[in-house]
Amino acid sequence: MEQIAILRFNGYLLVTIQVEMHDRLVLRLQDDLTTMLAKTHSRGVLIDISALEIVDSFIGRALGQIAGISRVMGAVTVVVGMKPAVAITLVELGLPLNGLRTALTVDKGMRLLDETAR
Repeated sequence: MEQIAILRFNGYLLVTIQVEMHDRLVLRLQDDLTTMLAKTHSRGVLIDISALEIVDSFIGRALGQIAGISRVMGAVTVVVGMKPAVAITLVELGLPLNGLRTALTVDKGMRLLDETAR
């Protein structure tokens, strides 16, 4: 079964999605992240989606849910590397991405986590 690696770094969880996402993989990532947050008490989650060409409504909602779960567990979520077409799709779908912060690069995302996770 496919799994996306979740790494710990400086009190944060780092996720780099390098495969095309499907519904089952998104749900697994959500479960794995929730488990890791509970185990590590991380202050933030950085999700790199720069390899994703397409984000459908299910994946978009799941990103919003991950941000909500993280927030309830005391962590900030930042998504980095969003391609323009993905951003346009998320806006056109009208998905509520409350609590989901974005940055263009991993460096900027890490700075945003440092600023907001204190």
